[in-house]
Order: sequence, then C-alpha cells, then structure tokens
Amino acid sequence: MNLFHKLSNWLRLKRQEANVLCVGLDNSGKSTIINQLKPSSAQTQDIVPTIGFCVEKFSTSSLTFTVFDMSGQGRYRSLWEHYYRDAHAIIFVIDSGDKVRIVVAKEELDMLLHHSDVKHRRIPILFFANKSDLQDSLSSVKVSQMMGLDNIKNKPWHICASNALTGEGLQEGVDWLQDQIRSLKS
Repeated sequence: MNLFHKLSNWLRLKRQEANVLCVGLDNSGKSTIINQLKPSSAQTQDIVPTIGFCVEKFSTSSLTFTVFDMSGQGRYRSLWEHYYRDAHAIIFVIDSGDKVRIVVAKEELDMLLHHSDVKHRRIPILFFANKSDLQDSLSSVKVSQMMGLDNIKNKPWHICASNALTGEGLQEGVDWLQDQIRSLKS
C-alpha cells in the first residue's frame, strides 16, 4: 500500500468497501431492510421474495456496503456458504414475531457459525430482531436468549430490535456494523 493510499484511508478521504452477507429465513424482512438502507431515490416500492440472491449497494459516511441479500427459502439456504469466505460482516435477520420458526433460525445460525469459512474468523455479526412492531413479537433480549447469542464468544455481535417497514432500529445496527468493520480493517 503506497503512502498516498495510507494517508487517504487515515484521513477518511476514500470510502472503504465492505462485502456484507445478509441471511435469515424467508419472510424475515431481509430485502425490506436492505431497501430501507439504500438512498430514497434508489428504493423500490414493491419488495418480492428473493430467489437465489440479489446484490445491492448502499453507503455510509465512510463505508460502501455491497450487500448479498440471500434467499431464506429452505431450498436456497445451501447457497449461503458460497459467500462466507468473501464476507467482511454478516447481517442475520430474525422474524421476532415468528416464535415457531425461531428454532429453525437458530439451527441455521449454528450451521453458519460452525462452517469452516466462518468458524475461526473474527467476523462481526449484526442481528436484527425484525418486526418488533408486531403485538406478540419477542423482545430483542428474548430473541437473543432463544438464539443462544451469548454463546458466541469469538466474534463481535450486536442485536437490534427493528421494523424494516419504518426503518426503526436499522441505523443503530448499521452504525455498529460500520464501526466493527472499520476497526477490523484498520
């Protein structure tokens, strides 16, 4: 890395880029969250279920995120592992109103955490306990307990209650993720 490149990074003149993998069960709100994070001029009105994966970009003050929005349908979840190696961070979206399928979400998280491309890396994981506006939704604390997040010892993680439709809770999560990625890349 030449001196100018180091100086521009230090002065934050150049935005760093980060590949982020967004996973979670189908209908948890992944695509809606990513849509909310894009500039309003780039947002779409109609969100349809993701088949396979979709690549989206959004930027913060110091990072450009390339987000791989992965399908959460059962037959496509095996695709997730092909993107672990190049991910700088993971966003895991949980439908906090779906108490029955939270067990399946935990199983998927356990498989992700034990995958050889993730297991020994200090990759930050942001959890969105989405649909927190629903009357019977679980709190982020309860979601954390049911998902066993306290057992994650070798990776930085954070959980936020969120509402993908209004954007509530999303900025807090992205700010945390940005700080984690910047500290790992420095």
